[in-house]
Amino acid sequence: MRIDIITCVPSLLTSFFSHSILDRAAKKGLAEIFLHDLRDYTQDKHRQVDDYQFGGGAGMVLKIEPIAAVIRKLQSERTYDEIIYMTPDGERFTQRTANRLSLLKNLIILCGHYKGVDQRVRDLFITKEISIGDYVLSGGEIPAAVVADSVIRLIPGVLNDETSALNDSFQDNLLAPPVYTRPADFEGHQVPPILLSGHEAKIEEWRIEQSLKLTQEKRPDLLDN
Repeated sequence: MRIDIITCVPSLLTSFFSHSILDRAAKKGLAEIFLHDLRDYTQDKHRQVDDYQFGGGAGMVLKIEPIAAVIRKLQSERTYDEIIYMTPDGERFTQRTANRLSLLKNLIILCGHYKGVDQRVRDLFITKEISIGDYVLSGGEIPAAVVADSVIRLIPGVLNDETSALNDSFQDNLLAPPVYTRPADFEGHQVPPILLSGHEAKIEEWRIEQSLKLTQEKRPDLLDN
């Protein structure tokens, strides 16, 4: 998988993609992340990529010209399955969406900033708009990192144990069950005996029961789905 991220502050993302699972995925050749500095595509001598809103109002808006330039350059080099814009008014990001995106080959993610992007960018280029929650951040870089991380970890071979992602919360609309590790007894607080029994079928049954219980207590809305 290849993910191209368009941003006016690439330094916010450089460190994030050079560690842990994402770095491992890149070194294995399973995923490629490319950061594109929007300021490299502006014709403005001061490298400005934003301007005031027509009609007045607080907040600057990312201009269409540099965004169009970088998207068209990338499209001239390969075909993209989705061009995603990270925006608070987009579709709520879910595990189901992550699962679907993980099956694709090439993605572009555009990070908004300031007051957002010129509406014509959304009308002409964007194929999918995604929000990570009902709140507003300073820019789309953190949301883009969230989407990339959740998608890349689903690619076969990225995680050491490929079944790990299948047991995550929100797969099958259930929260993950409690997990424990050594010591089995911490100051009188013990690991459930079933997990020490070695009986795989009963352990799996316990985990399903715990998932259902936690989902009912914390996120009953998921069971409606």
